[in-house]
Amino acid sequence: MCAARERVQHSEPSSETSMKAKENTARQKSRITLKLDRDLLREVRVLAAEKDTAISALLTVHLQEIVRNRGGYDRARNRAIARVRKGYHLGFAPPKSRDELHER
Repeated sequence: MCAARERVQHSEPSSETSMKAKENTARQKSRITLKLDRDLLREVRVLAAEKDTAISALLTVHLQEIVRNRGGYDRARNRAIARVRKGYHLGFAPPKSRDELHER
């Protein structure tokens, strides 16, 4: 009877276990389906095996890199657009009169 109670006590989720479950729920992953050429799939499998990883993990790393780079690109683009809108002072001063403009 004591052994049964111990099993029941061990099977109850602790607060630590429930926190981990909540974290995992917040970071759930979604499945996708890809259509790849057979030769490409074969090469990807070899590449993943050489890196001792799964195809999914390999794709995840590369997709995260693409997203990170895109964010950097967007920030740089926005800075460049802001600079163009602000304009540059090139030191040009328009002539005061038409005569001054045509003086030689």
